[in-house]
Amino acid sequence: MIDDDAVALSNLQRQVIHGTPEIGEPKVDSAAATIRRLNPHVTVETHATRLIAANALDLIGRYDVVADGSDNFATRYLVSDACFFAKKPLVTAAVGVFDGTLTTIRAHERSARGVPNPTYRCLFPEPPPAGTIPACAEAGILGALTGILGSMMALEVIREIVGFGEGLVGRLLMLDARALRFETLNYGWDPKNPLSGDSPTIQMSDVR
Repeated sequence: MIDDDAVALSNLQRQVIHGTPEIGEPKVDSAAATIRRLNPHVTVETHATRLIAANALDLIGRYDVVADGSDNFATRYLVSDACFFAKKPLVTAAVGVFDGTLTTIRAHERSARGVPNPTYRCLFPEPPPAGTIPACAEAGILGALTGILGSMMALEVIREIVGFGEGLVGRLLMLDARALRFETLNYGWDPKNPLSGDSPTIQMSDVR
């Protein structure tokens, strides 16, 4: 677990791994303690730090599958780029006020047709302009929605490890909580993407 934040009261309606007694504690310590209470045989490695370009490859390169639930676009792009260079599969989810998305990125591999798998930048070429999408603290998040997306992320990670079913590579699963409707958007490799396109401009040194 990588997180440099501390537990706050406003987190508790959606981050159920923490409780009121843990307010003020580092999130990684609180989460690790909860996991140990659930199952003492689970080994938890915590990194009470912010993921930045200087440490991303080192941290991500240690693990087999990466699950990203970060709340900002800069971190999402950094995680995706680092997973590409570290050759690690990425399960990434995001939530809005009443909606959520989930997909799996294996951009370091090719499809059965020999075409490169899409990157996060193929799906979202650029982050939205600053200020156009309010942060969680400003807009609020429907608490149950993060639980749904978190469980689906866990399921997708298990599917990646075990290798069963049809994964979400090249597919964006979208949830509209207001209508309780699921939709799936197919997306593919963009030869113009700056990470793995025909003329890439992002290098490994950019995430070191």
